[in-house]
Amino acid sequence: MSGFSNFAVSFSIVSILSGCLTLYGTGMKTGGPALIIWGWPVVGLLTLCVGLAMAEICSSYPTAGGLYYWSAKLTRTRGPAWSWFTGWFNFLGQVAVTASVDYGAAFFTNAFLELRYGLAATPAHTMEIFAVILLVHGLLNTFGVRLVAVLNSVSVWWHLAGVAIIVGALALLPERHASASSVFTEFVNRTGFHSQFYVAMLGLLMAQYTLTGYDASAHMTEETQDAARSGPRGIVNAITVSLVAGWILLLGITFAIRDYDGALDSTTQVPPAQIFIDAIGSGGAQFLLLIVIGAQFFCGMASVTANSRMIYAFSRDGALPGSRLWHRISPRTQTPTNAVWLATSGALLLGLPALWNNTAYTAVTSISVIGLYISYVIPVYLRLRQGEDFPRGPWHLGRWSTPIGVVAVAWTAVISVLFMLPTASPITAESFNYTPVAVVVVGGFAGVWWLVSARRWFTGPHVSTTPSARPGLPTGGPVSSPQPTPDTEPETR
Repeated sequence: MSGFSNFAVSFSIVSILSGCLTLYGTGMKTGGPALIIWGWPVVGLLTLCVGLAMAEICSSYPTAGGLYYWSAKLTRTRGPAWSWFTGWFNFLGQVAVTASVDYGAAFFTNAFLELRYGLAATPAHTMEIFAVILLVHGLLNTFGVRLVAVLNSVSVWWHLAGVAIIVGALALLPERHASASSVFTEFVNRTGFHSQFYVAMLGLLMAQYTLTGYDASAHMTEETQDAARSGPRGIVNAITVSLVAGWILLLGITFAIRDYDGALDSTTQVPPAQIFIDAIGSGGAQFLLLIVIGAQFFCGMASVTANSRMIYAFSRDGALPGSRLWHRISPRTQTPTNAVWLATSGALLLGLPALWNNTAYTAVTSISVIGLYISYVIPVYLRLRQGEDFPRGPWHLGRWSTPIGVVAVAWTAVISVLFMLPTASPITAESFNYTPVAVVVVGGFAGVWWLVSARRWFTGPHVSTTPSARPGLPTGGPVSSPQPTPDTEPETR
Protein backbone atom coordinates (compact mmCIF):
# COMPACT_ATOMS: atom_id res chain seq x y z
CA MET A 1 0.00 0.00 0.00
CA SER A 2 1.00 3.58 -0.57
CA GLY A 3 0.76 6.13 2.24
CA PHE A 4 -2.45 7.44 0.69
CA SER A 5 -3.97 3.95 0.64
CA ASN A 6 -3.08 3.53 4.29
CA PHE A 7 -4.81 6.82 5.11
CA ALA A 8 -7.75 5.79 2.94
CA VAL A 9 -8.48 2.71 5.06
CA SER A 10 -8.65 4.73 8.29
CA PHE A 11 -10.60 7.58 6.70
CA SER A 12 -13.09 5.06 5.29
CA ILE A 13 -13.60 3.46 8.70
CA VAL A 14 -14.01 6.83 10.46
CA SER A 15 -16.59 7.58 7.73
CA ILE A 16 -18.33 10.81 8.66
CA LEU A 17 -21.22 9.90 6.36
CA SER A 18 -21.74 6.78 8.43
CA GLY A 19 -21.13 7.84 12.03
CA CYS A 20 -22.57 11.35 11.87
CA LEU A 21 -25.78 10.30 10.14
CA THR A 22 -26.55 6.97 11.81
CA LEU A 23 -26.39 8.55 15.27
CA TYR A 24 -27.83 11.90 14.22
CA GLY A 25 -31.23 10.92 15.63
CA THR A 26 -29.57 10.07 18.94
CA GLY A 27 -27.95 13.49 18.93
CA MET A 28 -31.33 15.13 18.28
CA LYS A 29 -32.64 13.54 21.49
CA THR A 30 -29.56 14.02 23.69
CA GLY A 31 -28.78 17.73 23.54
CA GLY A 32 -30.19 18.62 20.14
CA PRO A 33 -28.60 21.11 17.73
CA ALA A 34 -26.42 22.81 20.34
CA LEU A 35 -24.67 19.55 21.29
CA ILE A 36 -24.53 18.29 17.72
CA ILE A 37 -22.74 21.43 16.53
CA TRP A 38 -20.51 22.27 19.52
CA GLY A 39 -19.88 18.74 20.74
CA TRP A 40 -18.20 17.82 17.46
CA PRO A 41 -15.16 20.17 17.60
CA VAL A 42 -14.68 19.58 21.34
CA VAL A 43 -14.67 15.80 20.96
CA GLY A 44 -12.62 16.15 17.77
CA LEU A 45 -9.79 18.03 19.45
CA LEU A 46 -9.68 15.58 22.36
CA THR A 47 -9.71 12.67 19.92
CA LEU A 48 -6.86 14.29 18.01
CA CYS A 49 -4.79 14.11 21.22
CA VAL A 50 -5.43 10.37 21.37
CA GLY A 51 -4.52 9.98 17.71
CA LEU A 52 -1.32 12.02 18.02
CA ALA A 53 -0.18 9.95 21.01
CA MET A 54 -0.91 6.73 19.11
CA ALA A 55 0.82 7.97 15.96
CA GLU A 56 4.06 8.60 17.84
CA ILE A 57 4.08 5.00 19.07
CA CYS A 58 3.13 3.69 15.64
CA SER A 59 6.22 5.33 14.19
CA SER A 60 8.41 3.34 16.58
CA TYR A 61 6.57 0.01 16.20
CA PRO A 62 4.84 -0.29 12.80
CA THR A 63 3.34 -3.79 12.91
CA ALA A 64 0.01 -5.46 12.03
CA GLY A 65 -0.45 -6.25 15.72
CA GLY A 66 -0.49 -2.54 16.33
CA LEU A 67 -1.82 -1.67 19.75
CA TYR A 68 -1.27 -4.95 21.54
CA TYR A 69 2.25 -5.26 20.13
CA TRP A 70 2.99 -1.75 21.37
CA SER A 71 1.80 -2.68 24.87
CA ALA A 72 4.21 -5.60 24.97
CA LYS A 73 7.16 -3.48 23.90
CA LEU A 74 6.46 -0.47 26.14
CA THR A 75 6.87 -2.12 29.52
CA ARG A 76 9.78 -3.88 31.12
CA THR A 77 7.52 -5.96 33.35
CA ARG A 78 4.19 -7.67 32.73
CA GLY A 79 4.44 -7.00 29.01
CA PRO A 80 2.45 -10.12 28.07
CA ALA A 81 -0.38 -9.19 30.47
CA TRP A 82 -0.68 -5.63 29.12
CA SER A 83 -0.54 -7.00 25.59
CA TRP A 84 -3.20 -9.62 26.32
CA PHE A 85 -5.82 -7.18 27.62
CA THR A 86 -5.03 -4.54 24.99
CA GLY A 87 -5.63 -7.12 22.29
CA TRP A 88 -8.89 -8.35 23.78
CA PHE A 89 -10.37 -4.86 24.15
CA ASN A 90 -9.28 -4.00 20.63
CA PHE A 91 -10.90 -7.20 19.37
CA LEU A 92 -14.15 -6.25 21.11
CA GLY A 93 -14.07 -2.72 19.71
CA GLN A 94 -13.21 -3.85 16.18
CA VAL A 95 -16.09 -6.34 16.03
CA ALA A 96 -18.49 -3.76 17.49
CA VAL A 97 -17.42 -1.17 14.91
CA THR A 98 -18.11 -3.63 12.10
CA ALA A 99 -21.53 -4.39 13.61
CA SER A 100 -22.47 -0.75 14.14
CA VAL A 101 -21.34 0.41 10.71
CA ASP A 102 -23.10 -2.34 8.79
CA TYR A 103 -26.23 -2.12 10.94
CA GLY A 104 -26.29 1.61 10.28
CA ALA A 105 -25.99 0.87 6.55
CA ALA A 106 -28.93 -1.52 6.93
CA PHE A 107 -30.98 1.27 8.61
CA PHE A 108 -30.40 3.62 5.71
CA THR A 109 -30.87 0.93 3.06
CA ASN A 110 -34.21 0.01 4.62
CA ALA A 111 -35.22 3.69 4.65
CA PHE A 112 -34.37 3.94 0.94
CA LEU A 113 -36.29 0.75 0.13
CA GLU A 114 -39.34 2.06 2.02
CA LEU A 115 -39.30 5.34 0.11
CA ARG A 116 -38.68 3.65 -3.23
CA TYR A 117 -40.52 0.34 -2.99
CA GLY A 118 -42.64 0.50 0.17
CA LEU A 119 -40.64 -2.06 2.17
CA ALA A 120 -41.55 -1.28 5.80
CA ALA A 121 -38.64 -0.21 8.02
CA THR A 122 -39.08 -2.91 10.69
CA PRO A 123 -36.40 -4.42 12.94
CA ALA A 124 -36.78 -7.77 11.16
CA HIS A 125 -36.22 -6.24 7.72
CA THR A 126 -33.29 -4.23 8.99
CA MET A 127 -31.71 -7.36 10.47
CA GLU A 128 -32.09 -9.22 7.17
CA ILE A 129 -30.42 -6.39 5.26
CA PHE A 130 -27.70 -6.25 7.93
CA ALA A 131 -26.92 -9.95 7.40
CA VAL A 132 -26.76 -9.50 3.61
CA ILE A 133 -24.36 -6.54 3.90
CA LEU A 134 -22.08 -8.51 6.23
CA LEU A 135 -22.14 -11.43 3.77
CA VAL A 136 -21.16 -9.18 0.86
CA HIS A 137 -18.33 -7.62 2.86
CA GLY A 138 -17.10 -11.07 3.84
CA LEU A 139 -17.13 -12.23 0.21
CA LEU A 140 -15.34 -9.09 -1.01
CA ASN A 141 -12.58 -9.49 1.57
CA THR A 142 -12.27 -13.17 0.72
CA PHE A 143 -12.34 -13.17 -3.08
CA GLY A 144 -11.96 -9.54 -4.12
CA VAL A 145 -8.83 -8.39 -2.30
CA ARG A 146 -7.55 -6.24 -5.18
CA LEU A 147 -11.00 -4.74 -5.66
CA VAL A 148 -11.15 -3.89 -1.95
CA ALA A 149 -7.85 -2.00 -2.23
CA VAL A 150 -9.20 0.02 -5.17
CA LEU A 151 -12.52 0.73 -3.44
CA ASN A 152 -10.74 1.95 -0.31
CA SER A 153 -9.07 4.66 -2.39
CA VAL A 154 -12.35 5.47 -4.15
CA SER A 155 -13.97 5.74 -0.72
CA VAL A 156 -11.95 8.85 0.19
CA TRP A 157 -13.25 10.79 -2.80
CA TRP A 158 -16.75 9.37 -2.38
CA HIS A 159 -16.87 10.72 1.18
CA LEU A 160 -15.48 14.14 0.30
CA ALA A 161 -17.64 14.54 -2.81
CA GLY A 162 -20.62 13.13 -0.92
CA VAL A 163 -20.30 15.72 1.83
CA ALA A 164 -20.03 18.49 -0.77
CA ILE A 165 -23.12 17.26 -2.67
CA ILE A 166 -25.25 16.79 0.47
CA VAL A 167 -24.28 20.12 2.02
CA GLY A 168 -24.63 21.90 -1.31
CA ALA A 169 -28.08 20.43 -1.95
CA LEU A 170 -29.31 21.26 1.56
CA ALA A 171 -27.89 24.79 1.38
CA LEU A 172 -29.15 25.76 -2.08
CA LEU A 173 -32.37 23.87 -2.76
CA PRO A 174 -34.64 24.35 0.30
CA GLU A 175 -36.87 27.42 0.34
CA ARG A 176 -36.06 28.16 3.96
CA HIS A 177 -33.59 27.06 6.63
CA ALA A 178 -33.49 26.85 10.41
CA SER A 179 -32.41 30.01 12.19
CA ALA A 180 -28.83 30.40 13.34
CA SER A 181 -29.97 30.78 16.96
CA SER A 182 -31.77 27.41 16.92
CA VAL A 183 -28.84 25.66 15.22
CA PHE A 184 -26.17 26.97 17.60
CA THR A 185 -28.07 27.34 20.88
CA GLU A 186 -31.18 25.12 21.01
CA PHE A 187 -30.90 22.35 23.62
CA VAL A 188 -33.24 19.35 23.36
CA ASN A 189 -33.79 16.59 25.92
CA ARG A 190 -35.90 13.60 24.84
CA THR A 191 -34.26 11.02 27.11
CA GLY A 192 -36.52 11.14 30.18
CA PHE A 193 -33.65 12.32 32.41
CA HIS A 194 -33.88 15.69 34.16
CA SER A 195 -30.19 16.63 34.35
CA GLN A 196 -29.19 18.72 31.33
CA PHE A 197 -25.50 18.17 32.08
CA TYR A 198 -25.97 14.40 32.07
CA VAL A 199 -27.93 14.53 28.82
CA ALA A 200 -25.32 16.81 27.25
CA MET A 201 -22.57 14.33 28.12
CA LEU A 202 -24.59 11.51 26.59
CA GLY A 203 -24.89 13.64 23.46
CA LEU A 204 -21.14 13.43 22.89
CA LEU A 205 -21.52 9.79 21.80
CA MET A 206 -22.38 10.76 18.21
CA ALA A 207 -19.09 12.58 17.71
CA GLN A 208 -16.97 10.12 19.68
CA TYR A 209 -18.40 7.08 17.88
CA THR A 210 -17.75 8.65 14.49
CA LEU A 211 -14.14 9.44 15.35
CA THR A 212 -13.05 5.83 15.89
CA GLY A 213 -11.34 3.24 13.74
CA TYR A 214 -8.27 5.26 12.76
CA ASP A 215 -6.10 2.55 14.36
CA ALA A 216 -6.60 0.74 11.04
CA SER A 217 -3.57 2.66 9.75
CA ALA A 218 -1.50 0.93 12.42
CA HIS A 219 -2.88 -2.53 11.61
CA MET A 220 -2.07 -2.06 7.91
CA THR A 221 1.52 -0.82 8.38
CA GLU A 222 3.13 -4.16 7.54
CA GLU A 223 1.51 -3.82 4.11
CA THR A 224 2.44 -0.12 3.69
CA GLN A 225 5.46 1.57 2.12
CA ASP A 226 7.62 3.65 4.49
CA ALA A 227 5.48 2.37 7.37
CA ALA A 228 7.19 4.34 10.15
CA ARG A 229 6.03 7.60 8.55
CA SER A 230 2.98 6.56 6.52
CA GLY A 231 1.25 4.84 9.45
CA PRO A 232 1.38 7.86 11.82
CA ARG A 233 0.36 10.23 9.04
CA GLY A 234 -2.56 7.96 8.17
CA ILE A 235 -3.83 8.12 11.76
CA VAL A 236 -3.52 11.90 12.15
CA ASN A 237 -4.78 12.80 8.68
CA ALA A 238 -7.82 10.54 9.04
CA ILE A 239 -8.83 12.43 12.20
CA THR A 240 -8.14 15.97 10.96
CA VAL A 241 -9.81 15.57 7.56
CA SER A 242 -12.82 13.91 9.21
CA LEU A 243 -12.98 16.67 11.83
CA VAL A 244 -13.26 19.45 9.26
CA ALA A 245 -15.50 17.68 6.75
CA GLY A 246 -17.73 16.26 9.49
CA TRP A 247 -18.44 19.66 11.01
CA ILE A 248 -19.39 21.04 7.61
CA LEU A 249 -21.75 18.08 7.12
CA LEU A 250 -23.41 18.54 10.52
CA LEU A 251 -23.92 22.26 9.93
CA GLY A 252 -25.52 21.57 6.56
CA ILE A 253 -27.96 18.97 7.91
CA THR A 254 -28.88 20.92 11.06
CA PHE A 255 -29.64 24.11 9.11
CA ALA A 256 -31.90 22.03 6.83
CA ILE A 257 -34.23 20.84 9.64
CA ARG A 258 -37.77 22.08 9.01
CA ASP A 259 -39.85 19.76 11.25
CA TYR A 260 -37.88 18.59 14.29
CA ASP A 261 -40.60 16.36 15.76
CA GLY A 262 -41.52 14.98 12.35
CA ALA A 263 -37.92 13.92 11.71
CA LEU A 264 -37.70 12.10 15.05
CA ASP A 265 -41.05 10.34 14.50
CA SER A 266 -40.39 9.38 10.87
CA THR A 267 -41.63 5.93 9.82
CA THR A 268 -38.27 5.29 8.17
CA GLN A 269 -36.63 5.30 11.66
CA VAL A 270 -33.85 7.40 10.09
CA PRO A 271 -34.24 11.12 11.01
CA PRO A 272 -31.77 12.35 8.33
CA ALA A 273 -33.93 10.71 5.66
CA GLN A 274 -36.95 12.74 6.79
CA ILE A 275 -34.84 15.89 6.95
CA PHE A 276 -33.80 15.29 3.34
CA ILE A 277 -37.43 14.74 2.30
CA ASP A 278 -38.65 17.90 4.03
CA ALA A 279 -35.83 19.95 2.53
CA ILE A 280 -35.65 18.81 -1.11
CA GLY A 281 -38.45 16.30 -1.70
CA SER A 282 -38.63 12.53 -1.96
CA GLY A 283 -36.68 12.15 -5.20
CA GLY A 284 -33.77 14.26 -4.03
CA ALA A 285 -33.81 12.55 -0.65
CA GLN A 286 -33.47 9.15 -2.29
CA PHE A 287 -30.44 10.36 -4.24
CA LEU A 288 -28.77 11.66 -1.06
CA LEU A 289 -29.57 8.41 0.73
CA LEU A 290 -27.79 6.46 -2.00
CA ILE A 291 -24.68 8.61 -1.45
CA VAL A 292 -24.82 7.88 2.29
CA ILE A 293 -25.43 4.15 1.77
CA GLY A 294 -22.43 3.97 -0.59
CA ALA A 295 -20.20 5.62 2.01
CA GLN A 296 -21.45 3.26 4.71
CA PHE A 297 -20.81 0.29 2.45
CA PHE A 298 -17.21 1.41 1.89
CA CYS A 299 -16.82 1.99 5.62
CA GLY A 300 -18.05 -1.47 6.57
CA MET A 301 -15.86 -3.10 3.93
CA ALA A 302 -12.74 -1.34 5.24
CA SER A 303 -13.75 -2.20 8.81
CA VAL A 304 -13.86 -5.91 7.98
CA THR A 305 -10.43 -5.60 6.33
CA ALA A 306 -8.82 -3.97 9.36
CA ASN A 307 -10.67 -6.25 11.78
CA SER A 308 -9.45 -9.37 10.01
CA ARG A 309 -5.82 -8.15 10.13
CA MET A 310 -6.10 -7.55 13.85
CA ILE A 311 -7.61 -11.02 14.36
CA TYR A 312 -4.85 -12.53 12.22
CA ALA A 313 -2.11 -10.87 14.26
CA PHE A 314 -3.71 -11.68 17.62
CA SER A 315 -4.42 -15.31 16.76
CA ARG A 316 -0.93 -15.64 15.26
CA ASP A 317 0.20 -15.46 18.88
CA GLY A 318 -2.38 -17.95 20.16
CA ALA A 319 -4.47 -15.35 22.00
CA LEU A 320 -7.91 -16.27 20.59
CA PRO A 321 -9.81 -19.53 21.02
CA GLY A 322 -9.23 -21.58 17.88
CA SER A 323 -6.19 -19.51 16.92
CA ARG A 324 -4.90 -22.13 14.49
CA LEU A 325 -8.01 -21.62 12.41
CA TRP A 326 -8.13 -17.81 12.49
CA HIS A 327 -4.56 -17.13 11.39
CA ARG A 328 -4.53 -19.43 8.39
CA ILE A 329 -3.58 -17.68 5.17
CA SER A 330 -5.40 -18.31 1.91
CA PRO A 331 -2.92 -19.78 -0.62
CA ARG A 332 -4.72 -17.92 -3.44
CA THR A 333 -5.04 -14.41 -2.02
CA GLN A 334 -2.38 -14.55 0.73
CA THR A 335 -4.85 -12.96 3.15
CA PRO A 336 -6.40 -14.26 6.42
CA THR A 337 -9.81 -15.26 5.04
CA ASN A 338 -10.89 -17.25 8.11
CA ALA A 339 -10.35 -14.13 10.20
CA VAL A 340 -12.65 -12.26 7.81
CA TRP A 341 -15.52 -14.62 8.60
CA LEU A 342 -14.87 -14.48 12.35
CA ALA A 343 -15.14 -10.68 12.14
CA THR A 344 -18.43 -10.77 10.21
CA SER A 345 -19.97 -13.54 12.35
CA GLY A 346 -19.08 -11.75 15.58
CA ALA A 347 -20.61 -8.53 14.23
CA LEU A 348 -23.85 -10.35 13.36
CA LEU A 349 -24.15 -11.81 16.88
CA LEU A 350 -23.49 -8.43 18.47
CA GLY A 351 -26.26 -6.83 16.42
CA LEU A 352 -28.95 -9.46 17.06
CA PRO A 353 -30.36 -7.80 20.25
CA ALA A 354 -31.65 -5.01 17.99
CA LEU A 355 -34.57 -7.31 17.20
CA TRP A 356 -36.05 -6.68 20.66
CA ASN A 357 -34.08 -3.79 22.20
CA ASN A 358 -34.85 -0.23 21.07
CA THR A 359 -31.51 1.12 22.28
CA ALA A 360 -29.42 -1.79 20.95
CA TYR A 361 -27.79 0.26 18.21
CA THR A 362 -26.70 2.92 20.70
CA ALA A 363 -25.29 0.12 22.89
CA VAL A 364 -23.28 -1.36 20.01
CA THR A 365 -21.78 2.03 19.20
CA SER A 366 -20.92 2.53 22.88
CA ILE A 367 -19.25 -0.89 22.98
CA SER A 368 -17.15 0.01 19.97
CA VAL A 369 -16.05 3.31 21.53
CA ILE A 370 -15.16 1.79 24.92
CA GLY A 371 -13.44 -1.29 23.51
CA LEU A 372 -11.36 0.65 21.01
CA TYR A 373 -10.41 3.57 23.24
CA ILE A 374 -9.31 1.37 26.13
CA SER A 375 -7.04 -0.47 23.70
CA TYR A 376 -5.87 2.88 22.27
CA VAL A 377 -4.93 4.36 25.60
CA ILE A 378 -3.17 1.40 27.27
CA PRO A 379 -0.03 1.79 25.12
CA VAL A 380 -0.25 5.58 25.48
CA TYR A 381 -0.26 5.16 29.27
CA LEU A 382 2.70 2.77 29.08
CA ARG A 383 4.55 5.19 26.82
CA LEU A 384 4.02 7.96 29.41
CA ARG A 385 5.55 5.73 32.08
CA GLN A 386 8.68 5.30 29.93
CA GLY A 387 9.33 9.03 29.72
CA GLU A 388 12.60 9.81 27.97
CA ASP A 389 13.42 6.11 27.68
CA PHE A 390 10.85 5.77 24.88
CA PRO A 391 12.64 4.98 21.58
CA ARG A 392 11.22 7.58 19.23
CA GLY A 393 10.66 6.82 15.58
CA PRO A 394 11.09 9.27 12.69
CA TRP A 395 7.61 10.74 13.40
CA HIS A 396 7.29 12.05 16.98
CA LEU A 397 5.75 14.83 19.11
CA GLY A 398 8.88 16.12 20.80
CA ARG A 399 8.21 18.05 24.02
CA TRP A 400 4.44 17.85 23.44
CA SER A 401 4.42 14.10 23.91
CA THR A 402 3.71 14.09 27.66
CA PRO A 403 0.91 16.72 27.85
CA ILE A 404 -0.86 15.24 24.82
CA GLY A 405 -0.56 11.75 26.29
CA VAL A 406 -2.01 12.87 29.64
CA VAL A 407 -5.02 14.46 27.92
CA ALA A 408 -5.55 11.28 25.89
CA VAL A 409 -5.54 9.04 28.98
CA ALA A 410 -7.83 11.33 30.97
CA TRP A 411 -10.40 11.70 28.17
CA THR A 412 -10.52 7.94 27.60
CA ALA A 413 -11.18 7.37 31.29
CA VAL A 414 -14.14 9.77 31.12
CA ILE A 415 -15.82 8.26 28.07
CA SER A 416 -15.22 4.68 29.24
CA VAL A 417 -17.47 5.36 32.22
CA LEU A 418 -19.86 7.78 30.50
CA PHE A 419 -20.97 5.53 27.67
CA MET A 420 -21.81 2.61 29.96
CA LEU A 421 -24.46 4.70 31.75
CA PRO A 422 -28.21 4.50 30.97
CA THR A 423 -29.25 6.38 27.84
CA ALA A 424 -33.04 6.44 28.34
CA SER A 425 -35.45 6.72 31.26
CA PRO A 426 -37.32 4.82 32.58
CA ILE A 427 -35.01 1.83 32.30
CA THR A 428 -36.86 -1.21 30.92
CA ALA A 429 -35.96 -4.34 28.99
CA GLU A 430 -36.47 -2.38 25.76
CA SER A 431 -34.36 0.63 26.79
CA PHE A 432 -31.64 -1.12 28.83
CA ASN A 433 -28.11 -0.19 27.78
CA TYR A 434 -26.35 -3.55 27.61
CA THR A 435 -22.92 -2.00 26.98
CA PRO A 436 -21.64 -2.87 30.50
CA VAL A 437 -22.74 -6.49 30.00
CA ALA A 438 -20.74 -6.88 26.78
CA VAL A 439 -17.67 -5.14 28.22
CA VAL A 440 -17.77 -7.19 31.44
CA VAL A 441 -18.33 -10.48 29.59
CA VAL A 442 -15.39 -9.97 27.22
CA GLY A 443 -13.13 -8.41 29.87
CA GLY A 444 -14.09 -11.11 32.37
CA PHE A 445 -13.48 -13.91 29.90
CA ALA A 446 -10.06 -12.50 29.00
CA GLY A 447 -9.22 -12.04 32.70
CA VAL A 448 -10.26 -15.53 33.75
CA TRP A 449 -8.48 -17.15 30.81
CA TRP A 450 -5.35 -15.16 31.66
CA LEU A 451 -5.35 -16.20 35.32
CA VAL A 452 -6.26 -19.83 34.72
CA SER A 453 -4.10 -20.58 31.70
CA ALA A 454 -2.71 -17.88 29.42
CA ARG A 455 -0.30 -16.32 31.92
CA ARG A 456 1.68 -19.57 31.82
CA TRP A 457 2.20 -19.68 28.05
CA PHE A 458 1.35 -16.32 26.45
CA THR A 459 4.65 -14.48 26.03
CA GLY A 460 3.43 -11.61 23.90
CA PRO A 461 3.33 -10.97 20.16
CA HIS A 462 5.69 -12.83 17.85
CA VAL A 463 6.74 -11.01 14.69
CA SER A 464 8.80 -12.65 11.97
CA THR A 465 12.07 -11.03 10.93
CA THR A 466 11.62 -12.14 7.33
CA PRO A 467 9.31 -9.88 5.36
CA SER A 468 7.00 -11.70 2.99
CA ALA A 469 7.24 -10.93 -0.69
CA ARG A 470 3.68 -11.98 -1.26
CA PRO A 471 1.11 -9.19 -1.52
CA GLY A 472 -1.40 -8.79 1.26
CA LEU A 473 0.42 -11.01 3.79
CA PRO A 474 1.61 -9.37 7.02
CA THR A 475 5.28 -10.03 7.74
CA GLY A 476 4.44 -12.47 10.49
CA GLY A 477 4.29 -15.18 7.82
CA PRO A 478 1.97 -18.15 7.47
CA VAL A 479 1.16 -20.61 10.21
CA SER A 480 3.97 -22.94 9.18
CA SER A 481 6.70 -20.36 9.70
CA PRO A 482 8.87 -20.71 12.84
CA GLN A 483 8.03 -18.42 15.75
CA PRO A 484 10.82 -16.01 16.73
CA THR A 485 11.26 -14.53 20.16
CA PRO A 486 8.82 -11.84 21.33
CA ASP A 487 11.54 -9.20 21.38
CA THR A 488 12.33 -9.50 17.67
CA GLU A 489 11.88 -6.22 15.80
CA PRO A 490 9.87 -6.27 12.57
CA GLU A 491 11.65 -5.45 9.30
CA THR A 492 9.18 -2.84 8.10
CA ARG A 493 11.00 0.46 8.16
